[in-house]
Amino acid sequence: MSIESNINQRATYSRYSVDQRSKTFSPDLVSYLISGSDAVVILLSALVAGVGYRFLAGKTGSDYLLQCGVGLLAGTLYVLRMHGGGHYSFQEIAKPRVELRDILMCWFSTGLLLAFIAFLLKISDVYSRGAFIIFERGTTGGRDTVLIGDFGEMAALTPADLLGLCGATEVNRFILGVERDNSERSLLDAQVISAASQYVRKHNCRQVLIAVPWNDTDRIELIKNQMKLLPVAAQLLPDLRIRSFTSVTSSARRRALVVELQRAPLSELQRLVKRGMDIAVSSLAVIFFLPVMALAALAIKIGSPGPVIFRQIRRGFNGEEFIIYKFRTMTVQEEGPQVVQATRHDARVTNIGRMLRAASIDELPQLINVIKGNMSLVGPRPHALAHDSYFETVLSGYAVRHHVKPGITGWAQCNGARGETPTVQHIAKRVELDLWYINNWSFWLDLFIMIKTVFEVLRKRNAY
Repeated sequence: MSIESNINQRATYSRYSVDQRSKTFSPDLVSYLISGSDAVVILLSALVAGVGYRFLAGKTGSDYLLQCGVGLLAGTLYVLRMHGGGHYSFQEIAKPRVELRDILMCWFSTGLLLAFIAFLLKISDVYSRGAFIIFERGTTGGRDTVLIGDFGEMAALTPADLLGLCGATEVNRFILGVERDNSERSLLDAQVISAASQYVRKHNCRQVLIAVPWNDTDRIELIKNQMKLLPVAAQLLPDLRIRSFTSVTSSARRRALVVELQRAPLSELQRLVKRGMDIAVSSLAVIFFLPVMALAALAIKIGSPGPVIFRQIRRGFNGEEFIIYKFRTMTVQEEGPQVVQATRHDARVTNIGRMLRAASIDELPQLINVIKGNMSLVGPRPHALAHDSYFETVLSGYAVRHHVKPGITGWAQCNGARGETPTVQHIAKRVELDLWYINNWSFWLDLFIMIKTVFEVLRKRNAY
C-alpha cells in the first residue's frame, strides 16, 4: 500500500511541479513537500498495519505510541535513503517516469535497517538473530559487486566515490598487475581476471566494475571480452582524470558518468516472470502431449534397437553443463570432441526419427528440462559441447548466448535459422538473432515466439 502511495504521490507532484514551478512552487519547496508526504504516508501505513494486525490476530489493546515510533523511524530512514540517492532533487522529480526499482531498493534497505535495529534492541520476543545475520551478509555484503582495476585507480576510489558511482561501499577487489614488462603484465592480468570470473560464478554476483585509465584500451578490451562469458552487468567507472574534471556531488548525476560496457541480461523480477511462465506452460504441455509422447516412445522402441531417450551434455545459463533430453531419432549416440550435425537425407536418421524430426516431436522431452530449470521454453538453442567450443573461437559474441537459459524454441528458430549450420555465416546469423532476443526480452516477446513456433512447426521449414 505505501509503495503504491509513494509512487502516486511522486507522480502527481512531478506533473504539478513541471506545470506550476514558475508560478507557485520553488524546486526546494516541491522537494520538501514530496519528502514530507512520503514520511506521512509511511507513518499512517505503520499505524494502520499495526492496529490491523492486532485486530486480525485477536489481540486486545494497541500500543499506538510504539506503532507511531516505528512509523517515524521508518519514514526518516526512507526519506534519508531517497535523499542520499538524489531522488528528491527537482530534476529527478520532474521526470515523467517514476523509477520503481529505486523506490523498491530504498524500501528494501529501510526494512533491513529496521530489522537490524530491532535485533540490537531485542524488542521482538520471537526473532532469529542468527538467521538475520546470515541473510544480511548474503544480501547486503559486498558479494554482489566485483571491482577489477589497476592499483592507482583503485587506491584513488574512496568509499564516498563507490557509494556515489555504484551505490556500494564494500566491493570485492581484484587488482591487476603493475609490472612494466608488457608480457608479464598481460599474463598476470589474465590470471587476475580469471580469478575474478571464478568468484563471480561461485557467488552469483550481479555486476562487475572496471577501474582502469580510459586510455588503457588494451586492458579495457581484455576485461570486456572476458565479461562476455558471464551473465553480469559490466560498467567502466570514470577514471581519476575524468573525476577531477567535474565537481558533481549528486549520486544520480555521478552515476551518469559510468559507461555501460555490458548490460545484465534479465533482472530478478524478469527471471521470476519468465520462470513462472515456463513452469505453468510446460506443465500443461506435458499433460497435453503425454499421449503423443507415449506413442512416440513405443514407435522408437519397436522401430530400432537402442534407448528411447537421447541424452547429451549441453551448456546452459552461465555456461553450466546439463543433460538435455530428446527422443532418439538416429542410430548413433554421439558425444565428445567430435559430433557430426544432422544433414538433409542423413543416413543415420531412422525412419521413425525422420517423422519425429519433421513434426518436432523429438524435442518434447525437453519440457522436463524446462520443469527442472535447466532450460526455458524460449531462448537460444543449446548446441553440443564440441560445437560450442568451435563457435566460441570464430564468433566473439557467441558466449553472450549463455546469459539466459537455452530454450526449446527461440527467436532464431522462428526466423528460419534452424537446422544445421554448415558455414560460419549460418551460425553468425543465428547468433545475431539470439543476441537481439536477449537484449529485447519481454513477456510478450516470449508469448509471440511460442505462438509463431506453432506455425513454424506446421511449415516444417529446415526440419530434417
